[in-house]
Amino acid sequence: MIDDFLSGDLSDVEEAIRKAVATEITPRFRRLADHEIDQKRGPHDLVTAADRLAEEHLTASLTALLPGSVVVGEESVHADPAVYDALRGDTPVWIVDPVDGTRQFVEGDPGFCTLVALAHRGELLASWTYAPVPDELAFAVRGGGARLDGRPLLAGSPEPGAALRVAISNPDYSSPEEKRLLLGLSVPGVLPKPCGSAGLEYLRVARGELDATVFSWEYAWDHAAGLLLVTEAGGCQLTVAGRPFSVAGGNTLPFTAARDEPTARGLLALLS
Repeated sequence: MIDDFLSGDLSDVEEAIRKAVATEITPRFRRLADHEIDQKRGPHDLVTAADRLAEEHLTASLTALLPGSVVVGEESVHADPAVYDALRGDTPVWIVDPVDGTRQFVEGDPGFCTLVALAHRGELLASWTYAPVPDELAFAVRGGGARLDGRPLLAGSPEPGAALRVAISNPDYSSPEEKRLLLGLSVPGVLPKPCGSAGLEYLRVARGELDATVFSWEYAWDHAAGLLLVTEAGGCQLTVAGRPFSVAGGNTLPFTAARDEPTARGLLALLS
């Protein structure tokens, strides 16, 4: 079933994503009412009506495209953490972050995107990263490469001798232990910066505009689409344990996605 789906025309998935965004997200951009903004776990963890309604829209449309599949979305897991267990089962799973970069979205900053990935038995098979304000859509399929608006994406390698540009977990939202680990990147030759939307940072790595990401949290909806995108663009992703990141969880953190393997291993050495 899943092989037949992947070998078919996946443009229906792109259409479903664009429709959900056009219906529930872009009409609310810079037009959010106060009652449409709420907090989940604190003032830095925001959720909006756009997040909730877009996820509901995507859940209906994506499961209709692939009968028997389920959705693991940021908002559904917040409502029922047991939903996350689907990532460890045998059912095809759509991993959805309806608004990645909700803080930016609330502030009227265009640095947000919608992330969708398809996984089966813990293996990432396809992903979509849609940035609606510039209207850019990146797509990757396992073993089939990565594309941005139909053009091939190649991460390449950092310029020899140049300082590495690295997006890292935002210290404002990191625990003391996470901050201590990330201090390993405060060395000559590395230029760490707090990340914005994780999905857009992964896209920058895949297009060679950023050399790597280093993150200290493992929610699948933040990382699944971007990790496949970087990998299929020729990049590399590893945890500090030297193993690839698992979307089902249980990773040794932090982890990196980089333009090439030497960059990934060099950054991990600083974090070990």
